[in-house]
Amino acid sequence: MSAQPDHAPLTTYAPAPGAPAELLAQLRADKRATTWVPAFERDYAAALEESRRTFSLAGLYEVVQDWQGRIAHAPAVDAFVASGYDDSDAVDLAELRRRRG
Repeated sequence: MSAQPDHAPLTTYAPAPGAPAELLAQLRADKRATTWVPAFERDYAAALEESRRTFSLAGLYEVVQDWQGRIAHAPAVDAFVASGYDDSDAVDLAELRRRRG
């Protein structure tokens, strides 16, 4: 039996130096800009402050990657919402957490 993990760990890549500015431009052009731009700026500012304290860029990379994912998946989410799919049988995770606590 091997002690090796059965999955490959995710490799964090370093975004291009201009990635945050490009991402912010994409967010500003999106129909969700009124909510997404302030949220991105808040997340990025918090990660920037953390990086100043820890001398690590990992938090900044995570914020950029997270928001790149949101932008990339937004069309699929829009299509799901527009399809009228009934998700009323979904489980409320907040309710499950309250039951466990």
